Amino acid sequence: MPLLTTPFAELDLIRQPEQSDDPLQAFDAADEYLLQHVAEQGLTLQTRVLVLNDSFGALAASLAPHAAVFSSTDSFLAAQALEKNLARNGQAWNAVPVIPASEPLTGPFDWVLIRVPKTLALLEEQLIRLQGQLAPGAKVVAAGMIKHLPRSAGELMEEYLGPVQASLAVKKARLLFCTPEPKDCQPSPFPTRYRLDDPKIELVNHANVFCRDGLDIGTRAFLPHLPMHLGSARVADLGCGNGVLGIASALANPQAHYTLVDESFMAVQSARENWQLALGGREAAIHAADGLAGQAPDSLDVVLCNPPFHQQQVVGDFLAWRMFQQARSALVTGGALYIVGNRHLGYHAKLARLFRGVEQVAATPKFVILKARK
Repeated sequence: MPLLTTPFAELDLIRQPEQSDDPLQAFDAADEYLLQHVAEQGLTLQTRVLVLNDSFGALAASLAPHAAVFSSTDSFLAAQALEKNLARNGQAWNAVPVIPASEPLTGPFDWVLIRVPKTLALLEEQLIRLQGQLAPGAKVVAAGMIKHLPRSAGELMEEYLGPVQASLAVKKARLLFCTPEPKDCQPSPFPTRYRLDDPKIELVNHANVFCRDGLDIGTRAFLPHLPMHLGSARVADLGCGNGVLGIASALANPQAHYTLVDESFMAVQSARENWQLALGGREAAIHAADGLAGQAPDSLDVVLCNPPFHQQQVVGDFLAWRMFQQARSALVTGGALYIVGNRHLGYHAKLARLFRGVEQVAATPKFVILKARK
């Protein structure tokens, strides 16, 4: 893999989760362009720099020896990548404090460097939280590859912070320079809420939650076919999002024990709040993690999963396949993984490579619900 070479450092970076012979690199031309710009402006060790949405730590790891750098992300995997890449390049793994996107920011910041996220609601929430956190004369610069940089990103920056000027394109990347100006602090439109009829619950959804304005059609197809009569089973909602699958299952299985896990901090925040709303003080383990990577082998009876088919801008079944492998390891012999997936993704054949029995529980014109037994 090529090294990230900038005026700040020459870094050997890896992506998370790691995969052998990964064809993708852990940085792109937008990272290079942004670091080149910062180098031209200059930093001191006292300069407070906030990095937002640094996918694999390319920005924060480059700048850490040269300024007081803080990184805020909604991705557990991105936080893990930063720690690994700092250590991989001779720095302390905790040299850059990580602020989950679910937690408030503590300024003032002299520089804010933003990788524009796929979900613009996340960008909007981050810009709202920046209000009142910028030092006088602060520089705010966003970056992205042109094909992933919508006009509305600049419009949001102008709405919440101040005027924006776009750079020339370099290697298909562009920067957005924002000049903060005094503005009245605006309230956040997040979290959003919606109600379900079956089960009768209200769901809170923070800014980066998938389908935050209504139930996604895959989950809607899955809900009527969740396993029943689980007794005191140990159940995990893998990639839980706002927690709806785990909560619906828990309501129908009052003696079962639940773990809800997602790599999005805002999803976990939503799931915790929704569990409390629906189930009060009933115990559950709800946390951000790399799926079930930290789950003890043979420690679960049932895993529920509506797997993702992309990581940021990269589409593919790598994450889903990895979640299936994690589920198999965590399940006891005889335990079962239940999933919903688009018909065309061919999950039945993939699951058959890992599990001893795969059956179709239900189907709609677009989705299949599958049960895979270990």
